[in-house]
Amino acid sequence: MIKILFICHGNICRSPMAQFVMQDLVNKKGLSDHFYIDSAATSTEEIGSGVHYGTRGKLREMGVPLGSHHATQMKHSDYDQYEYIIGMDQWNRRNMLRILRQDPEEKVSLLLDFTDRPRDIADPWYTGNFDITYDDILEGCQALLNHILKNDSDRLYG
Repeated sequence: MIKILFICHGNICRSPMAQFVMQDLVNKKGLSDHFYIDSAATSTEEIGSGVHYGTRGKLREMGVPLGSHHATQMKHSDYDQYEYIIGMDQWNRRNMLRILRQDPEEKVSLLLDFTDRPRDIADPWYTGNFDITYDDILEGCQALLNHILKNDSDRLYG
């Protein structure tokens, strides 16, 4: 099983959006039995909160199923549980490495590092623009899934 953990600051906007977009892409490829996808925060500010209404609305608009979710904070032990630990921006990466302390297996990356145009994904909590955030997350999730299909195909298809 391939395990992916998406990370953002509060775990109510970008990381749950990435979680549910990625799950939808995986489901559409018939690979849901091969993936475990979750999300978490680097901060404690929103622990226990549900998905932001802007994220819920955008996912609903795009036909992406939204599962049950309450914000949690990433833990040091997550490093041993996941193959891919994916942040949304450089600030997330710094905080992820602070929590994890090290990344000897190079599991930590940013979602758009898998695309042809690596960059940060803007936080819609501040920008209010869930459309751009969704487009960036979809681009990143598609690129990440292609990367996994190319590099981990033996684990997926035996």
